[in-house]
Formats: sequence, C-alpha cells, structure tokens
Amino acid sequence: MAGDGAAGVLLVHGAGGSAEAHFGGLTARLGDRRRIVACALPDEPGADPDAVVDGFAAAAGAAGLDSFAVCGYSLGAPLAVRLAVRHPGRVRALALCAPFARADARMRLAVSVWRGLYEAGLTGLLAEQLALTGLGPRFLERHPLRLVRAALALAPAPPAGTPAHLELAERIDVREDLARLAVPALVVVTGGDPLVAPDRQRALAAAVPGAETAELDTGHLPFWEDPEGWAGVLAGFLERFPGPVPEETGVR
Repeated sequence: MAGDGAAGVLLVHGAGGSAEAHFGGLTARLGDRRRIVACALPDEPGADPDAVVDGFAAAAGAAGLDSFAVCGYSLGAPLAVRLAVRHPGRVRALALCAPFARADARMRLAVSVWRGLYEAGLTGLLAEQLALTGLGPRFLERHPLRLVRAALALAPAPPAGTPAHLELAERIDVREDLARLAVPALVVVTGGDPLVAPDRQRALAAAVPGAETAELDTGHLPFWEDPEGWAGVLAGFLERFPGPVPEETGVR
C-alpha cells in the first residue's frame, strides 16, 4: 500500500480470477502513488450483493481510507456500481471495465458451460472455453493457436470460489442503479468482446450520467491482450483524483 496521504483505490476483480491476475499491471503502473485495497469476491454461493459491497467498504475503512476510487472489472463492475450507490459519500470515482449490469442469455449460457467444465475437473477444455469467450477474434487470428494453448497451460488455475463467483454473476442486477450514480465515471469498453457484447457495454455507459468512455480493441481479457493499453487507460483516469492534502498544510 502507498504511504499516508495517498489516494485510495479499491480493485474488484472478475469471476474466476483475482485482483493480482486482473489488475497486476495497473498496480505496477500506480506504484506507491495510490493506497490500493484488493477486494476478494465471496467464496460461498448465495452471497447478498449488498453484504459483499458493504464488506468492501469495511475493508477500505480498515485500511484507513475514508474515501476512494473503485475499479471494477467484469463482475467487479456491477459490484462497484452497487458500492457507489450504497456508499455515495465515500466513492470518489468509478472505473468500470468490460462491464455488464446483468447477465443476458449469452452470458448465462457461457456461465453454465464454465461451471460444468470446472465442476467436472476438465481443466484443459475449461481453458479453451475461456479463451473462446474471453479472447477477441483479432487476437486469436494474430496468434498461432499452439501458442495460445501453451499460454493457457501456464495460466493460474481458477480459484476455489469460482462457482460462487459465477452464481453471483447470474444473480446481480444493477440496471436501476446506473442513473443514480453521481461520481466521475469511466467505462472501458472491450470492443471485440465475445462474452459481454460491446453494444451492451456502450449502453451501460450511456445510462451513467456524465460517464466517459474509452474503447480497447480486445476481447474480455484486456489485461492479457493489451496489458499496456489497459493499464494506461485506467491509470490515466485514476491519477486525476489525487489523494488528500496532508493535514499540516492546513488545506482541506
């Protein structure tokens, strides 16, 4: 974590991953200029989304953060929205990446296959299914399939909480919350996304008052396809929200 006086950033990762896997490039870019709190998704099915985000707010308080920006990726995006609505005085800015407000039919089908392969222990097929739903068509055309498969073989195994993440992704619905957001927001659209249709991401951005948009030519895994571009867009937005002025200056 950064030293005293640094602005706070909460990172909320997506299903089947971790803050390190999804935001490692961003945390390296921010360095010690931000006090970073990595939020973990629930490990048990049936978690109440409000209780989950209240836990995130409590973790921020335990880290000494009264206010903070929130960066949510995939499932982390609707959770970030809910966090901002429930704790409006504490959330200073939102970065929503490859976001969805609720799971549509395509996502539900993908989640069903994902859960089935995970529970059957078919890790090789699961990796290929995640590549099919996570990587953009241009990325797959540019890279030989044998290299993609080799990279997938080296990827970390999905965490034990994956079924709980997927169950939460199917239940969460923040459509009514979008218009209630009253903080600066950036929506990062993944323009070649086969899992969350880019048009749905753009529609979400249009529903957030005053939201900015940025678009990356990637699938649902921008940190894999374009790690520099991904981290640069997020860091550029977050660095516009500096930390509190040290108390000894007398300025508040």
